[in-house]
Amino acid sequence: MNTRIDPETAAFIDRLPKTETHLHIEAAVPYRLVAGLNPEKFGGDPESWAQEYRFDTFKEFEDRLFEMALEWYTSAERYHEAARAIFEELRAENVRYLETSFHIGIIEFLGVPGEEIVQAIKEAAPAGFEVRVFMGIWRDHYQGALKTVIDEMPNWKQLDGVDIHGSEEKPLEEWNARAWEEARAAGKLTKAHAGEFTGADSVREVLDFLRVERVEHGIGAAGDPALVERLAREGIPLDICPISNYKLRAVESMERHPIRRLFDAGVRCTVSRDDPLIFGNTLHQEYAALAGSLGFTHAELAAIARTGFEVALLPDEAKRKHIEEIDTLLRRS
Repeated sequence: MNTRIDPETAAFIDRLPKTETHLHIEAAVPYRLVAGLNPEKFGGDPESWAQEYRFDTFKEFEDRLFEMALEWYTSAERYHEAARAIFEELRAENVRYLETSFHIGIIEFLGVPGEEIVQAIKEAAPAGFEVRVFMGIWRDHYQGALKTVIDEMPNWKQLDGVDIHGSEEKPLEEWNARAWEEARAAGKLTKAHAGEFTGADSVREVLDFLRVERVEHGIGAAGDPALVERLAREGIPLDICPISNYKLRAVESMERHPIRRLFDAGVRCTVSRDDPLIFGNTLHQEYAALAGSLGFTHAELAAIARTGFEVALLPDEAKRKHIEEIDTLLRRS
């Protein structure tokens, strides 16, 4: 993976107004906060932060994530503290807008009401930094006490949307489609993880069965020209996480990452970090990987950033302001 870029491109990325639309908050708590709780257990940077590190299995990744995340997340107050630190780090990278998800299972695990978690995250946002919060739900989560949570979710005023998390190989169930339809009827945005480790059929399934408005990852679509054409024609955005895809072996190499083909085919793509607690990645490095490994030009990097604001849950005037700033920066570069 080549993230080495010329100083001019590095400066351009730093100045570029950006969004992040695919970030799991449990996997984004700054490592320094986790390490501060248990310095002996979490001393030094994780080995998975090395640029060329790659996980052997997804389970290995999940085990490491749960070990660190559950050390920190024990209350709504901890969500607030982590969110505040995450937002400040993003602002330092010139990020103006964030969509982040929290895991529904934490409601049952901690016994903390989900609406308190949403509120805690949103109240951590500094002035001028826009945050939208999504509930992440596994495909088989409609059971036990979580049934009530999912049924009541459309009525949560501060919740902005829902997202399917977890294994893409598990089949979708009837309740998934019903819940997603009820969420949309309540004015919430619907997403789903698909096509990261599975192929085009997974992406097509969430489009047709769940009728999602945004696909998280979706890179498996690149193997199906008809689906790529559909994504481009219908303007369905893919929230792609290149470094995550590389480190989890969803792609053979960064130089062959499908975002290049998808972007060239007119598919709307955004770029995000996914799980920076585990990967140690910054948003700057994500953009640098596009430039260094895939030859994205300044104009193409600007197009990625522009798409992030176009699909954001923001008023049109706010979108226009950010996009004009991107266009002005590009003209001067």
